[in-house]
Amino acid sequence: MKVAIVGAAGRMGGRLIQAVIEADGLELSGATERPGHPQIGADAGLLAAVGELGVPITDDLATTMEKADVLIDFTFPEVTLKNLEICANLGKKIVSGSTGFTPEQKQQVEKYAEQIPVILAPNMSVGVNACFKLLKEAAKILGDDFDVEIVELHHNKKKDSPSGTAVRMGEVVSEALERDYNQVATYHREGMCGERTKEEIGMQTVRGGDIVGEHTVYFIGMGERIEISHRAMSRDMFARGATRACQWLQNKKSGLYDMQDVLGLS
Repeated sequence: MKVAIVGAAGRMGGRLIQAVIEADGLELSGATERPGHPQIGADAGLLAAVGELGVPITDDLATTMEKADVLIDFTFPEVTLKNLEICANLGKKIVSGSTGFTPEQKQQVEKYAEQIPVILAPNMSVGVNACFKLLKEAAKILGDDFDVEIVELHHNKKKDSPSGTAVRMGEVVSEALERDYNQVATYHREGMCGERTKEEIGMQTVRGGDIVGEHTVYFIGMGERIEISHRAMSRDMFARGATRACQWLQNKKSGLYDMQDVLGLS
């Protein structure tokens, strides 16, 4: 299965290149960057420190995708939507780990998924997706007797807040408790804001240094507290999850999938 990577000269791009060449049944066929990027024309393998691969970085995704079966996209919603349009026009698959989509943008993703197979996951980590499953079960067991608070930490370069993973954790808990996440999520507390309501889910964000990603969901009851945490030590796990998603997607029909589908947890 031939794979193209967008944003190939970035930190995540290098991890993805290494993961693709190490994965069974996958071959790196293309790599792109934004127009004007200083690494246009460079060998993707040399940039990723895995050796020369004969795959130059280009700024033409449409031409690159003509030779690929699937695109791996870790960018931003606006870029991902443009990439989805190109993939849909060419009948190519896409695996995206982009986060920060608005409800309207998610609807656009769903439209493209009617034409091609799309995996959209806020976090490709196997461990994080196991946490999603655990959170669902914990919320069902604990019910409304426990307050829920979510704290996430990321590096100081991260642009969206809260993280897509934290939002998905909040959505999973809300669904299990039969609440509307958009109605109960609380992102800010300051001053005399009143007592905490029983249904709200607090979302707290920390940004600093080079933290890859940490998420903790607190279920806080009277006299006891349960914490479900995940800490990312490197970006390698996201890259390995993306290649696993590509392998799973190989024979799938058009539709919108996520890592819960890939891992058989849905």
